[in-house]
Amino acid sequence: MAHDHHHDHKSTHAHPHSHANTDIDWADMADHLESQAELFAPLYESALGWLGKEVTEPGLIVDLGSGPGVVSCLFAEVFPGARVLAVDGSEPLLDRARARAGRQGVGDRFGVLAGELPGVLSELDYPADLLWAGHSLHHLGDQRAALSAFAERLAPGGTLAVLEGGLPSRFLPRDIGIGRPGLQARLDARQEEWFAQMRAELPGSAAETEDWPALLSSAGLKYARTRSFLLDLPAPASDRARAYAVEIFSRFRDTLTDDLDADDRATLDRLLDPADPAGLHRRSDLFVLGVRTLHTAVRPA
Repeated sequence: MAHDHHHDHKSTHAHPHSHANTDIDWADMADHLESQAELFAPLYESALGWLGKEVTEPGLIVDLGSGPGVVSCLFAEVFPGARVLAVDGSEPLLDRARARAGRQGVGDRFGVLAGELPGVLSELDYPADLLWAGHSLHHLGDQRAALSAFAERLAPGGTLAVLEGGLPSRFLPRDIGIGRPGLQARLDARQEEWFAQMRAELPGSAAETEDWPALLSSAGLKYARTRSFLLDLPAPASDRARAYAVEIFSRFRDTLTDDLDADDRATLDRLLDPADPAGLHRRSDLFVLGVRTLHTAVRPA
């Protein structure tokens, strides 16, 4: 999973909204997940650097819902004395994670475990010193039960780091010169509806107030800290940032069409037209601004 949702996910960086279908084919999204995590690498590096000051040198780090392993491999770089285990329900994504670890020279300290969370954690040979859940918890129906299962797999004194929340990402000014100002705010509202439906349709779904310190405490952990991290890629956008924005808005257009008025649909079409001077491919004011929030808690020694 390793993601971002708009709220963002797996990774990430956008959950398409669709009343017809909230199933997500993670393997099919592999390229998107990988490019998104790579674009957000400065943010993850800041978060992991902060974690490095908060925790003692971990022996075993487990990435819960690792996706293609971009963040897992960053952990291996930031914590050179640690073994890293990438856990995900998609074997094709874990194949990518293993290959990335090999390319980056950390394959000897890197392992993968395929299976669905949280049950697959019963297969861990050793308790973890650091468990990282990056936008994976909200894909589990009973988040409270999942946190308890995560806590049980922590070594005494070990840390659980949960990346949830933050702010919807921004790519364009409020008034972009075409259509009605505030397009992204209206897209955010559709995303929130999709997210609520996605949560409701998960197996064993349980509504939960998103009070992360309270939820972490209810899992038997000692809540530690919450910290938010910023990705600030100002205009003019790089080719990679521009390609990412085009992909996000393409998903919006493909999945939100029925929920938008004709003016917003026309604006999306123009934004995605490579030949339109006002489109994402050519605009000089395109940027990427994102915020991710990290909550930490410690298992009592």
